[in-house]
Amino acid sequence: MKDHKLSKDMPIGFMDSGLGGLSVLREAVKLMPEEDFIYYGDSKNAPYGTKPEEEIRRLTFDVVDKLMDRGIKGLAVACNTATSAAVKLLRIKYPELPIVGIEPAIKPAVTNCKGGKILVMATPMTIKQPKYHKLLDRYSDKAYIVSVPCDGLMEFVEQGNLDGDELDTYFDKHLKPFLTDDTETIVLGCTHYPFLKHHIKRFLGNKNIELIDGSLGTSMELRRRLGEKDLLKQENAVGKVEIYNSTGEQEMIDLSYKLLNMPEE
Repeated sequence: MKDHKLSKDMPIGFMDSGLGGLSVLREAVKLMPEEDFIYYGDSKNAPYGTKPEEEIRRLTFDVVDKLMDRGIKGLAVACNTATSAAVKLLRIKYPELPIVGIEPAIKPAVTNCKGGKILVMATPMTIKQPKYHKLLDRYSDKAYIVSVPCDGLMEFVEQGNLDGDELDTYFDKHLKPFLTDDTETIVLGCTHYPFLKHHIKRFLGNKNIELIDGSLGTSMELRRRLGEKDLLKQENAVGKVEIYNSTGEQEMIDLSYKLLNMPEE
């Protein structure tokens, strides 16, 4: 990479189409508290999932270029849609930069499956992606997996609407029809959805259903790739987090820090 020499002192970059990737960043901060992070949420252009693939690629590259200008040593594309559309091309453009994407946590759900049904809550665009279908095909003979299209759910998080009757109405319409007595696991297949985990658990009531997402696995893979290139800081350092948003609104920055510091269920 011309004019971009990597060093341990550089921050790690995170990008998402909005605020959802903060759920991944939250895990990364816990895993690597000594590291500095820069997060860029493109809420002005959210959601990516309703846009043509070429536009998704252009928007993703625009955000990554902004992060590269700030001098990052690694990149997490914390958005399923951007991962599917752009990660391969990003690795070609920046071959020396450790880059990780995210995908729905179907593998761990299947690995831990005890014979029940697995629901995958995801955006309609994620469900349409060939990459998602390849993932399903890989595990379809090992477990009963059902995709649950959740059109409009990420917008609740973007608006800071994490609780209340509107969400109950949404889940009644979009999730309840898929719930059966043999439902064992729900995969939260969009980075926005972990911020709704508390409400989903309450909606499920006393049903013994596990909720899982890909945040920890993605963060562990990011740490592994940085470690391979000897780019991790010493453990006695204290890191910081900077957050930017394409809307330029302080309200979005404040909501971002609120989500990042939300206690996990």
